[in-house]
Amino acid sequence: MKKEFLCENHLEICSYEKEGYLPMIDFESWRVAELRYCEELEVENLKDMQKHDKSDEVFVLLSGDFTLFLGGSGDAIGEIEAVKLEPLKLYNVKRGTFHTHTPEKNATVLIVENRDTCDDNSPKVKLSREQKEIIKQKYREVNL
Repeated sequence: MKKEFLCENHLEICSYEKEGYLPMIDFESWRVAELRYCEELEVENLKDMQKHDKSDEVFVLLSGDFTLFLGGSGDAIGEIEAVKLEPLKLYNVKRGTFHTHTPEKNATVLIVENRDTCDDNSPKVKLSREQKEIIKQKYREVNL
């Protein structure tokens, strides 16, 4: 990540051009991160869904193609839905909702969430073979 400061350190500018997820700015209770393509998030490689117990999570597609998968709330993954994000719209995944995603190689996504979002308060549930197939099918449907 590249950081620079302007205007007597009153303005922080961050940029990120590598693959994967990177928190870029943390302040008090919130975090802004960027997500780009990474191999483990290709639709064929998805292994689990997670939910955040303490935070909603906002996704904003800045460029490229990105598919968000939702699996309902509760203790187990429910009916799986797929949403292809449109650029510059805010998509707020509500606290407690199972989700995962597939950013394409051209994607840049801005993420806003609680600063304390971590594995301890974001349980993951492994996808069954059937759920993986449903995700692949839903992916094809929204990316025709």
